[in-house]
Amino acid sequence: MTPSAPIVGIAADDVTGATDSVVQFSRTGWSSRLLLGELLPDSVAPGSALAVNTDARAMDPTTARQATASAIRNLVTAGADRLYLKIDSTMRGSVPAQVAGALDAWQERHPGSFAVVCPAYPAMGRTVEDGLLRVHGRPVEDSPAGRDPVTPVPTSEFSQLLPGKTTISLSGSADRDAQALRDAAGSGVVVVNAASDDDLGTLAAALVVAGPTAIPAGSAGLAAAMAEAWADAARELTAPEPAPAAQGQRIVVVVSSLHDVARAQTDHLRAHLDASELRILQPGDSLLDLPNGLAQWAAGELESPESLPRVVVILSPEAIGGSETLSGAAIANSLASVVQQTLARASVGALVLVGGDGARAVLDATRAQALRITGAIQEGIPVGVVEGGTAAGMIVVTKAGGFGPVTALLDTVTELTRTLTTREHPTEAST
Repeated sequence: MTPSAPIVGIAADDVTGATDSVVQFSRTGWSSRLLLGELLPDSVAPGSALAVNTDARAMDPTTARQATASAIRNLVTAGADRLYLKIDSTMRGSVPAQVAGALDAWQERHPGSFAVVCPAYPAMGRTVEDGLLRVHGRPVEDSPAGRDPVTPVPTSEFSQLLPGKTTISLSGSADRDAQALRDAAGSGVVVVNAASDDDLGTLAAALVVAGPTAIPAGSAGLAAAMAEAWADAARELTAPEPAPAAQGQRIVVVVSSLHDVARAQTDHLRAHLDASELRILQPGDSLLDLPNGLAQWAAGELESPESLPRVVVILSPEAIGGSETLSGAAIANSLASVVQQTLARASVGALVLVGGDGARAVLDATRAQALRITGAIQEGIPVGVVEGGTAAGMIVVTKAGGFGPVTALLDTVTELTRTLTTREHPTEAST
């Protein structure tokens, strides 16, 4: 007999990264949630995956290490007996500190633990080859991640990204590879090459053999492989929960990301939806620093909520080339306040949150306790249902600003329209 399924804790450096990873477990049959509130679940069944957001990506090393360790201790308290550390697929931000924090906390329960780092995400063009991190075959410093305005990545060499760590390739024998990981992790961290999904599957098999002392640290790519490998090693998973009825057919898209990819996707959506089906709510630069003025502006825009079309896009000035002086957090919080007023005045069936800061701000503003992840629109675009707060039962899609083809937002709105039409209760009317 194989053992019962574990409870997997996922510590992620931002909200969209958390959902990108936990959705991989949902796809494989795990009961999957992103925890958002301060309250931990009273009981968690085997075969569950619980993700938490540390916001560690842009933190200084000391704060990132502490935030990661604290989040993982909370996951252990909630019952996690396996750990997945979600890091950025392009190694942006405080990754060494996040790894250190994970080891600090996990070694309290599992002495001798070590981290196995592999941010490869082949489906999105991220690979680790010969100790180099590449994006669509190019060194990461030549990609948009190298020019990131907040956390740029200056080199593709893991010898500099994680100094002093050993990089290895695996053989395909789970037992031999597990021992190779142990042998290479003298400093507590080992980096593994992977250029394909098969390579990630090989690594996941070795990590299962290595047991809970081995901490997988990677992107959604390795998360998908771990979800399958841990499930294959278990007897059974928790039965999936039914999808709720839709609360309406209106879709609100919130674009807080300033990434060029997000801007192009927004422009494509605007160009391909009929004007009668789309409304843009875009506060001016000057309003974002004036809460009362912003609230008055939003009230005016939403004065006749019944006239709002089926797609409402709430957009920062930067998303179409406005001022670049405001911080990402300030923009996110301002847009979240507009979302709050929209939800209070109009029936909304689904939210699409583009950008990690904005996703976190909107979910905080609605006092959501968790997102139950139910699937994905496409790779890198998970979908779930809000639990708790003023948006309970609402469908929510999260997407990192820098991911996906130019059609991603249009594809998402199209798929959500189909889903909402199917799920809406027959007695409910779309307004």
